[in-house]
Amino acid sequence: MNKTMKAMTYYGANDLRFEDRPIPTIIDPTDAIIKMEKTTICGTDLGIWKGKNPEIEKTALAKTGQWNGRILGHEGIGVIEDVGSAVKNFKKGDRVIISCVSKCGSCENCQKQLYAHCQKEGGWIMGYMIDGTHAEYVRTPFADNSLFLLPDNLNTDIAVFLSDVLPTSHEIGVKYGEVKPGDSVAIIGAGPIGMGCLLTAQFYSPATIIVVDMDDNRLALAKELGATHTINSVKENAVEKILAITEQRGVDCAMEAVGLPATWDICQKVVKEGGNLANVGVHGQSVNFEIDKLWIKNLTITTGLVNTNTTGMLLKSCQCGKLPLEKLATHHFKLSEMEKAYDVFKHAADEKAMKVIIEMQ
Repeated sequence: MNKTMKAMTYYGANDLRFEDRPIPTIIDPTDAIIKMEKTTICGTDLGIWKGKNPEIEKTALAKTGQWNGRILGHEGIGVIEDVGSAVKNFKKGDRVIISCVSKCGSCENCQKQLYAHCQKEGGWIMGYMIDGTHAEYVRTPFADNSLFLLPDNLNTDIAVFLSDVLPTSHEIGVKYGEVKPGDSVAIIGAGPIGMGCLLTAQFYSPATIIVVDMDDNRLALAKELGATHTINSVKENAVEKILAITEQRGVDCAMEAVGLPATWDICQKVVKEGGNLANVGVHGQSVNFEIDKLWIKNLTITTGLVNTNTTGMLLKSCQCGKLPLEKLATHHFKLSEMEKAYDVFKHAADEKAMKVIIEMQ
């Protein structure tokens, strides 16, 4: 077995290198080593690349006194190469879906199903505080609680989306947004997260789903996937149009699926009294929170990091064909083309890219 592997490594703002790295080994008895089959790139990876998370380097220096870069990525599928002595539910040779959240299962937060904030060095750590999936191999902590067996009959592109984008959309957008039968919903942003919100919202039979974006190509796909209305916010005033669609009432649930002040602003202006504003997007700067106008409206405003506690349910829904997620896999690359894949995803609007899939050779 080779001692090195190819990996995409972050060294600092705008410093990303496709290079040889040591193949990971078992550190803790609850670990598994997975030989990757497919992975994808998340908007969070782009944010790290642009220098949005300097705490990665600071934490590494504080913990070990050295900074050797960080392999990015927190999504994917693969085959288990090795397991620690404490792993009971998986074995060498099992094909698995890797969860973006690692969970010990026993700490106070895990007992509350708040897995995103596992207190035993879990939560969202992969591709962030530990090396991730943009490589030929990855080490997964707490394997028994953080992997899902990959069914033979599941499209493998769709399986990759079960790592993060689908549970994030469902849990932080739809579940926190308390979407109910007959509701009106506005989804601001038609990227992968927005599309995941659109698809999983339909589990709960809302009457109206309005999708807002600046890209006509993405809006056409949103209409194909179930949106009742689409709005191009470059060509139309999104707030005025949403209010017109809802007879000036606003929506029961507004989902912010981008992470920008402008998209947040649309949400806070269109949610009606007693409604829900579910923030799913990752924000890199402060927004104007109009508490002077919102305090009286009896709103529920939620934020959050995915807990992956609905992944099992979503997996079964995907198996029976309820979610046409294969339409989101717009581009495919080999591992050797990782740099090109990042460039395409960085310029997603120009490239008409939704999600890029990277396949190992």
